[in-house]
Amino acid sequence: MAGAVVIGAGPGIGRAVAVRLAREGLAVAVMARTKESVEAAARAVAAAGGKALPLVADATDEVASRAALDAAEAALGPADLVVYNAALIRPDAVGDLPARAHLDAWAVNVVGAITAAARVLPGMAARGAGTFIVTGGMPEPKPGYVSLSLGKAGVRSLVDLLDRQYAAAGVHVATVTVTGAVAPGTAFDPDEIAAHYWRLHTQRPEAWEREITH
Repeated sequence: MAGAVVIGAGPGIGRAVAVRLAREGLAVAVMARTKESVEAAARAVAAAGGKALPLVADATDEVASRAALDAAEAALGPADLVVYNAALIRPDAVGDLPARAHLDAWAVNVVGAITAAARVLPGMAARGAGTFIVTGGMPEPKPGYVSLSLGKAGVRSLVDLLDRQYAAAGVHVATVTVTGAVAPGTAFDPDEIAAHYWRLHTQRPEAWEREITH
């Protein structure tokens, strides 16, 4: 069975993506900072008829993150799809946060994705196939969301860089850019957004998209 890892599998997009992938027949590992989050994601996957491997790890902790990805590979085999959905979402304007808080936000929004990419993409490239998707947002920066605007600009650049490095080896690197607040029953319903991740994963190389905007 093909395997997938969802990093940042809390309520909303991450959990919805895990459920969608399980419904499509993938074995899924779900990773989040708290036991409560990963257990809730695993229950949602089970309710959809699948089974999820719960992994507790903070995406900003390089050692813990890599260990969780190692555990996912040991249990499920090399991942065909890895989704990085972790983010620190909060309103803040220039001058609201001390430097340390900006660095903490950057660690979640960007550096965690770098850690995950460095762990899984070389293996995908060696196998000649794989998908790495980052949840993006803020296509235009907003003065009331400075740290998030900077973080989403950072992951957009990261996706560009990784695509340039790994596309020729058969690895599809892409982003799903979400332009509004996620909530069930709205235009930003997480189940509808989750469909984009599956669409990206199943695209043929000649039709690869690097970004889908919702």
